[in-house]
Amino acid sequence: MAILTILREQIQNFGIIYRVAHYENKASYQGHYLGYFWQFLNPLIQIAIYYLVFSVGFKSASLEFILIGIIPWFFISNVILQGANSIFNQIHMASKMRFPLSTLPSITIVSNLSSFFVMFFVLLMLLGIKNGVSVYWLEMIYYFVAMVLFLFAFSIFNAIISIIIRDYYLVLQSLLRVLFYTTGVVWNLSDLLPEWTVQIFKLNPLMYIISGFRNALFYEEPLWSDISYTLYFWLVTGLVLFLGTMFYEKFKNRLLDFM
Repeated sequence: MAILTILREQIQNFGIIYRVAHYENKASYQGHYLGYFWQFLNPLIQIAIYYLVFSVGFKSASLEFILIGIIPWFFISNVILQGANSIFNQIHMASKMRFPLSTLPSITIVSNLSSFFVMFFVLLMLLGIKNGVSVYWLEMIYYFVAMVLFLFAFSIFNAIISIIIRDYYLVLQSLLRVLFYTTGVVWNLSDLLPEWTVQIFKLNPLMYIISGFRNALFYEEPLWSDISYTLYFWLVTGLVLFLGTMFYEKFKNRLLDFM
């Protein structure tokens, strides 16, 4: 089965995935005076801007509320955009090093994990100092796994489609700008919109992830509080993974013809 084959390739080549991701992180900031620190400085500047606009200016949410949503969002948006171009940008390198093309989206995920972990650790320190540690924090492990699996599935799909249809990447960029505001990253949509509108926005699986982190760290709600939404998320993730692997198997030997 194609899905099992691709998942097996990730496990068998994890050492290569980690080494290439580490090399890319070092190469990205080589020659900069602040070096690797820029990977954290850029998100911190954006967080400060969003805090001033939405928390201080509009008074729509607290700092903790914004941080819990925006830190995963930075990781998600970076992985989606970089993952969509991962095969297109590195197909020649992969062919020379002879490792599966399916590992390229995984390299994108791993290369973005370091900044996510550091910023999330700082967030947990702030929450722990202010509110104390809660048993609900354990739910973060589940939502982290859900986030990574969805991003892998979506990146495989995007990486193939963006090679076949180059305009797709531009559409993806524009879509993410819209989703930033409709996913509830910096505000509680239930306080601003009618319930039927919120239910429509919940069709976006990214909202499940952002809401999940917030339920675990801010609202302290149990994991099983919305079973139907959880089932929906995994159904969508499975469908995206199925479509992504199907397109990958169909076009992987002909991708150079589209470039």
